[in-house]
Amino acid sequence: MIVLRNISKIFNHGSAPITAVDDVNLSIEQGQIYGIIGYSGAGKSTLIRLLNGLEKPTSGSVLVNGQDISAARGEALRQARLKISMVFQHFNLLWSRTVSENIAFSMQIAGTPKAQIKARVAELVDLVGLTGRENAYPAQLSGGQKQRVGIARALANSPDVLLCDEATSALDPQTTDQILDLLLDINRKFKLTIVLITHEMHVVRKICDRVAVMENGRVVEEGEVLNVFTHPQQPITRQFVRQVSQYAEEEAFNPDLAAGLDGNIIKLTFVGLSTHQPVVGELTLRYGLPFNILHGKMTQTAHGVFGQLWLHVVATPEQLTSIVNDLQLHDIDTEVVKYA
Repeated sequence: MIVLRNISKIFNHGSAPITAVDDVNLSIEQGQIYGIIGYSGAGKSTLIRLLNGLEKPTSGSVLVNGQDISAARGEALRQARLKISMVFQHFNLLWSRTVSENIAFSMQIAGTPKAQIKARVAELVDLVGLTGRENAYPAQLSGGQKQRVGIARALANSPDVLLCDEATSALDPQTTDQILDLLLDINRKFKLTIVLITHEMHVVRKICDRVAVMENGRVVEEGEVLNVFTHPQQPITRQFVRQVSQYAEEEAFNPDLAAGLDGNIIKLTFVGLSTHQPVVGELTLRYGLPFNILHGKMTQTAHGVFGQLWLHVVATPEQLTSIVNDLQLHDIDTEVVKYA
């Protein structure tokens, strides 16, 4: 659906060139919700502008549905952009137009017949939950309602790709969740490919299928959201994971909890069905040992539950080896973080 091949973007401002995007390769499948996360200056906003042709890459190619957007010009680019819509952080609504008129605007530019525009606007108003607010102006709307208008407007021409550039960062947490639920519903109903640019891991956790982590213009980590949450490889990824789950070892497990304890500390990572297994009870019965739970938490993602548990047990080396093997046979990742 979307393929980025060796994409780089260099801005030549002032005396020194600035590399905003540095040799990025990504593949996004049809119907995926794909997150691109990074802090300010990571290059993610430049990357999303490369996806719809607002910026041209210095090198590399951007393919959307087989078309090279990076090479498109004139009418070909205009037609391509009709199928690649964007939702903005600060809504970018026309303040002198009503909700209905804002939604209709892009269809008017595209030359859609009036009767078709009217029917499509009514359909979209209902889809985004703004029935009864059709004649309101943006100044009369809440932040969440404004973003619903922005989403409806972006969907007006039935795009294949929806780009969301920090679409929830100006909203409060409750409204953010409502907008994310709306995007997830739209994705499931229309199989629409959604690319989310964000600096909030909560957004990625809640609705994304895959995520790419950017730092200094490069993608430093990429994968399925559940895997990235349970096994973050890069320091910056672990920082993002801590935003919502506090699962990095130094925060999820406080060593002071084990101060003065003899024995072993075992970290268990559960994914999917393994989160429902009575692990501690089974270990106690099997080995006749008291297992002390030091810390634990479970988190929901769009593709399942994962959790981590820190256990303390006094066991012989032979018992410890057997315990670890038993847990791994139950598809539970196990790590001994402190030996007796």
